Amino acid sequence: MAVSATFLLQGLCFSTWAARIPTVQQQLGLSDTELGGVLLAVPVGSMASLPLSGWLVARYGSRQLTVLGLFLYAAFLPLLGLATSVPVLLGALVLFGLASNMANISINTQAVGVEALYDKSIMARFHGLWSLAGFAGAAIGSFMISHAIAPLPHFLLIAALVIGGLLTARPFLLPADAPREADAPIFVLPDKSLLLLGVLAFCSLLCEGTMFDWSGVYFRKVVQADKDLVGVGFAAFMSTMAAGRFVADWFTDRFGRQRTLVLSGLLEALGLALAVLLPGVVPATVGFMLVGLGVSSVVPLVYGAAGRSKTMSPGVALAAVSTVGFAGFLLGPPVIGLVAGATSLRVSFGLIALMGLAVAGLARRAEVE
Repeated sequence: MAVSATFLLQGLCFSTWAARIPTVQQQLGLSDTELGGVLLAVPVGSMASLPLSGWLVARYGSRQLTVLGLFLYAAFLPLLGLATSVPVLLGALVLFGLASNMANISINTQAVGVEALYDKSIMARFHGLWSLAGFAGAAIGSFMISHAIAPLPHFLLIAALVIGGLLTARPFLLPADAPREADAPIFVLPDKSLLLLGVLAFCSLLCEGTMFDWSGVYFRKVVQADKDLVGVGFAAFMSTMAAGRFVADWFTDRFGRQRTLVLSGLLEALGLALAVLLPGVVPATVGFMLVGLGVSSVVPLVYGAAGRSKTMSPGVALAAVSTVGFAGFLLGPPVIGLVAGATSLRVSFGLIALMGLAVAGLARRAEVE
């Protein structure tokens, strides 16, 4: 329950920011290209901390880093609401990205440890709780937008909730990781099997990151939805991603990890193609729902396979795979902005659909069973 709470808290923190990106874009008067450039600040902080986070987990344990990472993640959220200029926003996003990855590596290492105690697949359910919190964050964000509440008080409220929840869960987190290597290297190059897992995660997370940061903008500019419906696409994506993760463990046990990954990639591609070819409120919403269902099981399966690595400790293995995979989540949204500036958002989303096909193709070669 305590580890589940950490996934809920991180998901709530991230989706709170994602839901208000269109608001921040309008407040600062940023074009799609400028927004894409600004969002590059998150990868700067997160990618720089990836190898260090793996080493810190191996050195001090995931419990301590979970507490530190989530606390900083919540504390940096209000800084995004205080940003009244692009330079301030850039600095806040770098810190936000750094704390995000510290929390990401540590809570997933906790989840690997708990899954080992259960001796069965439960990783997807942890990520399902993250998605459920994301759905709640999107709903809260839509409420705040419809009532014209500024980002800062919104962010302060969520930060207080996250810190309060963290303090409650802290005493019950998994006390030790196994194995734990005090002299683990700061960075380990993934072997061939881990590298393939990382590339597979990269393709799916690129799609997922795009949906988080650009779904609201897509509904506002391409779908041209009414103000109250701008958040519908993001909410639809988050709802099916959460629901998919709660059934993914059962589906995986019945049909196998490889088949699950292939189907996931095909659903990602189909959903994005539908939203691009038929950019109305109803078909785009259905398309985003298919994308959410598609991405739901990829990361849990990849992280679970990495955490079972026999060549390095769970924290370092996760960091090695995340160094490759999480780059897609962070670099995808800025690239979308740059491509959209040169062409259009529809073209950008069409290109992301190809990542779903790549997931289906790579899954046939990955060692995930």
